[in-house]
Amino acid sequence: MKNERLIETLNLRSTMNLPPRNSLVKMKITWPLLPEDFELPDNSMGDEIQPLLAAALRQPLTAFPELMQDALIVSNLALCAGVGLPPFTDENRIVCKWPDWMYVKPVNPQDASRIRRSYTPHAEGSVPQIAIEFLAETYGDEFSCESVERVGKWFFYEQVIKVPTYVVFQESTARLDVYALRSDSYKWLKADENGRYWIPGLDLFLGMWEGTHEGRTGRWLRWWNAEGELLLWSEERLELERQRADREHLRAEKLAEKLRQAGIEFEDEE
Repeated sequence: MKNERLIETLNLRSTMNLPPRNSLVKMKITWPLLPEDFELPDNSMGDEIQPLLAAALRQPLTAFPELMQDALIVSNLALCAGVGLPPFTDENRIVCKWPDWMYVKPVNPQDASRIRRSYTPHAEGSVPQIAIEFLAETYGDEFSCESVERVGKWFFYEQVIKVPTYVVFQESTARLDVYALRSDSYKWLKADENGRYWIPGLDLFLGMWEGTHEGRTGRWLRWWNAEGELLLWSEERLELERQRADREHLRAEKLAEKLRQAGIEFEDEE
């Protein structure tokens, strides 16, 4: 209930076109690379469902080279920036948040031997086109506008990184909220007639789908192209190929039977 009340409050503020609560906060933002000795906390995903949701978003994109080339498609990777809030110090403190899923394109090439621990926009590539959070049953800081004692995720994505599209999905309640950055603040978007949202940068629709995948039956986030065609998971593509092969085999058998009935026989090839 607490999460739902908070969502309603933010949505109301968005539809009223009010400025963000921290719009008057002046910041010094820099883009330092994360030092190798910077200790990152363990920020594993909240439950066993969230990794499945993240993987299900990435998997269908792998069939499209134009979406994969020079792109970073990750879940639970540190998204970082240097943030200085009054009173300013000589060095901004590095703030990191861990989106449950994000898509970034283009990203600068990096040494293949280096394991990526984080991503800093501008220093390593562009700003993420989209950040997605999977809302757990317990309250997190997905909607936090805090910027004084600590930096909340909402404030970080909206005011620091300026991610164009921010998505919050609560699978247990079938709640999907999509926000677009308009005039430096997030505005809640209304779904189209199909219950989907157009995502610039990927040029795909995002929506909710219910069914079975990876042995789990429930709600998933999925992609549709501009023509409204669902981007298939690998097992769905394999099933289509199997059905197509079955149809071709049946068609060949029917043709052979008609030819036999017409007195035309074919010898089996060795």
